[in-house]
Amino acid sequence: MAYNTIDCDVHPAISGLQDLLPYYDDYWRDFVSMRELNGMDLGIYRPSLPLSARPDWLGTEPRAGASLDVLQGQLLDPFKVDIAICTVLNGASSFFNPYFAAATCKASNDWLIENWLAKDARLRGSIMVSIQDPDLAAEEIERLAGDRRFVQVVMPVAGDMPFGRRYYWPIYRAAAKHGLPIAIHPGGGGRYQQSYIGNHSLYLEDYALQSSTMAHQMLSLIYEGVFSEFPDLKVVMLESGVTWVPSYLTDAENKWMALRREVPWVDKSPWDYARKHFRFTTQPFDAPNNGEIVNRVIDMLGSEDMLLFSTDYPHFQFNGDNALPTGLSDERIARLKSINPLATYSRLSEAV
Repeated sequence: MAYNTIDCDVHPAISGLQDLLPYYDDYWRDFVSMRELNGMDLGIYRPSLPLSARPDWLGTEPRAGASLDVLQGQLLDPFKVDIAICTVLNGASSFFNPYFAAATCKASNDWLIENWLAKDARLRGSIMVSIQDPDLAAEEIERLAGDRRFVQVVMPVAGDMPFGRRYYWPIYRAAAKHGLPIAIHPGGGGRYQQSYIGNHSLYLEDYALQSSTMAHQMLSLIYEGVFSEFPDLKVVMLESGVTWVPSYLTDAENKWMALRREVPWVDKSPWDYARKHFRFTTQPFDAPNNGEIVNRVIDMLGSEDMLLFSTDYPHFQFNGDNALPTGLSDERIARLKSINPLATYSRLSEAV
């Protein structure tokens, strides 16, 4: 089957932990009920914030994106989306209890299967894992890897340490075993300083710092040798922006040339690793609304393979029905919307 439009970043919304009660086992169901827990905010997309939903995508649900019918009417049908990769955002990464975090990710994944994947053949899923305990995360990947509707593993960008550390390698080992890319999405526990200069005062600052956190995680994965150990692993940077990549990697390459003896297992430049292993979704596309500049940024990447089409539904990243960056040729549009996603997600070519 030919897929002309693949949306690589769509967010079905859980209204609260109460939605997940049927998907917890008895112990965790009692745990949630006894403590009267319900909040599911990841921090970066709180329901009251305008960026959390386009005004015309709010619908009547407690949260934008909480209704399959609305998603079908607002996104899948009008945008002619053949495949939408669904990533559920939950607050598990902020839980200090690693077992509750793992149980919540498991419940979120089962909720996604029953309420979304089972009801529309155009939908695919992301396996949400808890980063507090990589062994439990690997168990969740193994549990769901046989369901071919799941096409990637998703982690929030801010963890307890840089993602290249061997502590996290059980996650990458399980994902690589099953041919699943790792997706990294803004958000995280919020328990640590957002930057080297300390804790920031404002939510606005935290939101703006998400791209730099993405950049640091990218270099950690490269320099700590993740891709030497897992040479076929792909990493998809969701909502990271794009324009920072050329300057950041050029600077990283210059420093690697001077200090490469510290990392003998990194036998290629950061640019080479990035072009082979990293992919970036197109919304939000952080460039001026100028086709010449947009194409210049893409040219600077030095690869036609690195960008994947996304709408970031239901978040407010663009108006109307033109989710693509300005000024792209038909050839580039085809690469973003079909060729590159199919090359990144091997399971999309399978019938499910």
